Amino acid sequence: MPTKAIKVDSAAEAYLTVLKDREVDYLFGNAGTDFPSIIEGLSKSLAGGGSAPTPITVPHENLGVAMAHGYYVSTGRLASVMVHVNVGTANAICGIMNASRENVPILMTSGRTPLTEEGYDGSRSLYIHWGQEMFDQAGLMREMVKWDYELRNVKQIETVVDRAVSVAMSEPRGPVYLSLPREVLAEKPGDFSFQSPSRRVAAHGSAPDPAALDEAAQILTSAKNPLIITASVGQNQAAVPALESLAERYALPVITYRPRYVNISSDHPMHMGYEPGAYLPTVDAVLVVDCDVPWIPSLHKLNPDASVIHIGADPHFENYPIRGFPCDLAIRASAVTALPQLEKAMSAHEKSTNAKIDARREKIGEVKSEQAAANKARIEKIVSGTAAMDNAWVAHCIEQLKEDDDILVSESQLALANLSLRNPGTYFGTSPAGGLGWGLGAGLGVKLGDRAKRVWNVVGDGSYMFGNPTPAHFVSSAYDLPVLTVILNNKMWGSVRKATLGLYPEGSASGANQAPLTYLEPAPEYHKIVEASDGYGEEVRDPRDLPAALERGMKAVDIDKKTAVINVHTTYDDAAAKADAVR
Repeated sequence: MPTKAIKVDSAAEAYLTVLKDREVDYLFGNAGTDFPSIIEGLSKSLAGGGSAPTPITVPHENLGVAMAHGYYVSTGRLASVMVHVNVGTANAICGIMNASRENVPILMTSGRTPLTEEGYDGSRSLYIHWGQEMFDQAGLMREMVKWDYELRNVKQIETVVDRAVSVAMSEPRGPVYLSLPREVLAEKPGDFSFQSPSRRVAAHGSAPDPAALDEAAQILTSAKNPLIITASVGQNQAAVPALESLAERYALPVITYRPRYVNISSDHPMHMGYEPGAYLPTVDAVLVVDCDVPWIPSLHKLNPDASVIHIGADPHFENYPIRGFPCDLAIRASAVTALPQLEKAMSAHEKSTNAKIDARREKIGEVKSEQAAANKARIEKIVSGTAAMDNAWVAHCIEQLKEDDDILVSESQLALANLSLRNPGTYFGTSPAGGLGWGLGAGLGVKLGDRAKRVWNVVGDGSYMFGNPTPAHFVSSAYDLPVLTVILNNKMWGSVRKATLGLYPEGSASGANQAPLTYLEPAPEYHKIVEASDGYGEEVRDPRDLPAALERGMKAVDIDKKTAVINVHTTYDDAAAKADAVR
């Protein structure tokens, strides 16, 4: 096999060279005293004397992990993050939780406090080198990563990097963690050789069992009222046309519950919306595809006689401590492989089920017409001035400006029913881990992955604060990554309010003018934060002013190449929240 032999000044330079050779394009870094050899290696590469991933300075760890997350979901390519010893690792945990629960691979790395007090290059030389050492630094991350290790010496760099990359990129994918002691990075090997391309590659996804597919086909074709529920099938964009073909051919209605991707075009005739509750009591078969939580048992009641099939690279979500959804058949396989084979297996029963298929198709068409009329009426009510500005109106206004190829990143309660989301890879939503602060960084990572695309970034006021807006806008300006951020500013933790009303609908908090630990008032002038990084900011209070404000924001992005923030004051409807909490 081909071998590359190079001369390097440090183990860090060898490490960076292998990363780049393994197609790790970017290193998102928040540096500390453990970084000197890494910084020297990156500097040599930028001067043309070596090879390394492109460094991106990110002044907060959670933001760096979110950028790596966004970069992967938009490109399918692994990125690396490096942070400062235990304190940086602690700050990164929230982002790694998001990546773990969404099966997003990230090469998460950190320096390690020097092992030795003296005698080696890189030995302890600063006061903090004692207080920052831990007995088990990787233990901070271990539950949320697929693999962790500490680099021991320069001779194992190739093996360790290949192990990290291949484990992260094998199905089900996910983050891995590597710690890098300062003395090891400072070693001076001189000569260094490695194989290129790597001979340690990621495992392909498993193929579905043909017998299991035949059983699934029998269940679905025998059903009168089947239903497909998914959240993340669109992470692999090639799986979207496979799902659309299956659903269209057999008139299988699809609910995208808490979607994180475009799983099926929003105007597809079988796309039934985003809430499963109304359909579950009457279904007789459910196909759950890449969905960790297809419904909420305490709120949604499934027909007890319905058969339930789960398909996914990890259909049982084995790293979830408890998950008790009915499962009459589980098929371990990637959706992009399993769905076309399931469609073929169902064809054996197609002629005998044509009448049921036609009846379903007609019924689904009627339901979709009713949904469209309800959405139209809601928007007309706002336009007429009889309702205050809510998330549905914001979504409607975005829809008027958003182009089909624009990318929407949402860490918010944006009303997806009022948006057209047609093309795979044009919508990315929050991980089921719910670690706040993901949206701003993810939007920047998505933009980095495709600079030609316009990126809309919709966040709540709380998630905007968690997203480290000052570092986020700094990165946007420093690396020419202009995005349009829309803040849905209801001056509260909306999810906290909804949860409280759901449990105590007539309680003291329900009647309180401002329930404790819920409201974010007085609200800061969020739109002014971006101005510190030469961005464009604007505040909107009147629903009628929003369309023009969004146009000005997008002009700042498109023409002036500046990040823009539109701070939209939205309302919170307690009655709607109570109804939604029990839906």
